[in-house]
Amino acid sequence: MPTQLKPGDAAPDFEALTTDGHKVSLSDYRGKKLVMYFYPRDDTPGCTKQACSLRDNLAPIASKGASVLGVSTQGPESHQAFTRKYGLNFPLLADVDGKVGRAYGVLGGDGLLSKLKSAVGMADRVTFVIDENGRIQHVIGKPDVGRHADEVLDLL
Repeated sequence: MPTQLKPGDAAPDFEALTTDGHKVSLSDYRGKKLVMYFYPRDDTPGCTKQACSLRDNLAPIASKGASVLGVSTQGPESHQAFTRKYGLNFPLLADVDGKVGRAYGVLGGDGLLSKLKSAVGMADRVTFVIDENGRIQHVIGKPDVGRHADEVLDLL
């Protein structure tokens, strides 16, 4: 059963490869805010809207001291194609073994839909705003994909 992280909790540490094949971990973001959003699949309608909303508003998000990191279970090759196709300007984390998703409670939940999604390696759509000290500041459990950046900016 996944953990239900809430504001004030320590964000679980992670290490995985990004779009460009570099390893990153939570400690790489110490001293700045991190908008870490989990999404089901590259290049699907809702995931594309969400990524493009963040892409188009990366400068205002960065001006508030935050970085953006997208996370799904596809590998670096899929993330590279998705990034190229839509001109994404932030890294995507390749959580191919699902360890990051399980640590954040977005992969492998209760209920039939969560079990089916987990069986095919799809995470729930959830965004965590992590503060400069590695603590969860906000959780957006049901992001509005088309205006997700606005939701994030309202919380930063």
